[in-house]
Amino acid sequence: MNTLPQILLRSFQEAPQRIAVHLLEDQAEIPVSFRRLVDGAAGYAGALAAAGIRPGEVVVLILQPGEALIASFFGAMLQGAIPSIMPFLTEKLSPEHYRKSLAALIEITRPAAIVTYPEFEGEVRAAIPGNSSVRAILLSEGIAPIPSGHWPEFPGLARAPQEICLLQHSSGTTGLQKGVALSHEAVLNQLGCYAGVIGMTPADTVVSWLPLYHDMGLIAGFIMPILLRSTLVLMSPFEWVRAPWRLLRAASDHRGTLTWLPNFAYNFCASKIRDRDLEGVDLSSLRAVINCSEPMRFSSHMAFLERFRPYGLRPESLATCYAMAENVFAVSQGGIEAPVTVDEVEARSLVVDRLARPANGDGDIIPMLSAGRPIPNTRVRILDDQRRELPERHIGEIAIHSDCMLAGYFNRDDLTAKAFHEGWYLTGDLGYLAGGEVYITGRKKDLIIVGGKNIYPQDLEELAGQARGVHAGRVVAFGVFNDQTGTEDAVVVAEADEADEAARHQIADEIRERVTRGSDVALRYVKIVGPHWLLKTSSGKIARSANRQKYLAEQARQ
Repeated sequence: MNTLPQILLRSFQEAPQRIAVHLLEDQAEIPVSFRRLVDGAAGYAGALAAAGIRPGEVVVLILQPGEALIASFFGAMLQGAIPSIMPFLTEKLSPEHYRKSLAALIEITRPAAIVTYPEFEGEVRAAIPGNSSVRAILLSEGIAPIPSGHWPEFPGLARAPQEICLLQHSSGTTGLQKGVALSHEAVLNQLGCYAGVIGMTPADTVVSWLPLYHDMGLIAGFIMPILLRSTLVLMSPFEWVRAPWRLLRAASDHRGTLTWLPNFAYNFCASKIRDRDLEGVDLSSLRAVINCSEPMRFSSHMAFLERFRPYGLRPESLATCYAMAENVFAVSQGGIEAPVTVDEVEARSLVVDRLARPANGDGDIIPMLSAGRPIPNTRVRILDDQRRELPERHIGEIAIHSDCMLAGYFNRDDLTAKAFHEGWYLTGDLGYLAGGEVYITGRKKDLIIVGGKNIYPQDLEELAGQARGVHAGRVVAFGVFNDQTGTEDAVVVAEADEADEAARHQIADEIRERVTRGSDVALRYVKIVGPHWLLKTSSGKIARSANRQKYLAEQARQ
């Protein structure tokens, strides 16, 4: 069986001048051929070898989206090292919070080297704890490509398919301590199976703005098109946020056929892109615009379709996918051979009875967007709290089994053991099966997803609890879906003795400041309540779900 660097080298040998990726940077386009890509990767492989980095050691990449990140990623693989991309520090992130996240990653993952920019070297060194595993910090500007014919020996070509080829780390604070270890075999099993499901060939053109530290961007928007020799048009997520119309312009200019978006991006594009930015845009080449990464909403699909149908977007191009890093990427896929199924269910039954009962016209109705059928190499079960398999339409925890699952959480045998039950991976997601299709209803672990980013409520609660006047341990954080933005808003409710409204506003402002400064969240919704407002479980823990329902009930009465 092949490995990722072997496939990359074969593409170079067979089609050196073929464009592997079109990089869109500052309104300019940089075509990167397989020759240029592998020559650049060879430079990083040589630099890592000179620094004494051995096969099987982890290399953390802290680089902005661009050619250096792409070359360093494959360069680490050519050296036989294990690359792991970490989010780059932006003006929206607190340097203190970022440094703590990096220190946590280094402590758990124990990388041998870090690759970054010269101007960021000081920030990296400040985050490295004493007696760390890091032996080298490589600066990208000092690493030159090595042209073919002068390449060093590539130890990575001798790695076995069962060995780990990369780590995926979540962008969430706590998630940085959970590196998803994936083997060459697992990645290639996923790519072969998933490409068959979506009918992906070298004739396709993938257009993406997704960050490469996230599984959707890393696999669907980077590794898969490059290894399958499909055309890849890649822009920076920072550029997309500033000018989302450029993604659609790129799809039009390059005749893009495939793109993946988190749910919030559908709302963002529909509401933020102006007509004048779409002059001459033709989206008729897009055969699949795939909703992935967050709970998927029918309303988001409809808003996107209504906004861009005049520019050639076809209703049949809207598709869905349920994916996770622990399965490399896709678990299920819908909307390719037939329109995405919309399952209309009774709202009360879904929330109260944990049963997706088909709507009969009485009461509130929730349109559930199907995530499609499991891909052929992946099986899905729905389990109750005792881990017994549930029948169709009963809501429970989603468990999966496949030949592309994670090898484990890197250096975290404790977490790996907890994540499996009799060989099945326990996702922590809640959902149901109906007609052989997967529907996602929520998250067992109370994660909040804001704009595609995983937010751990414990982190927000810890920060909010530091505000003056807040009762110790009497804070709860949860997510509430926002129909206008298509993603969740983070909400914090905190108890305080203050009854004066002005004083409560001051406490709320301090909580916002602390959370914004200490996390990746710009917190808008804070509710200060009196003593004994928050509900607890029988074991004395704050009950997030119950408090969320109480909060929503009070908001509805106002």
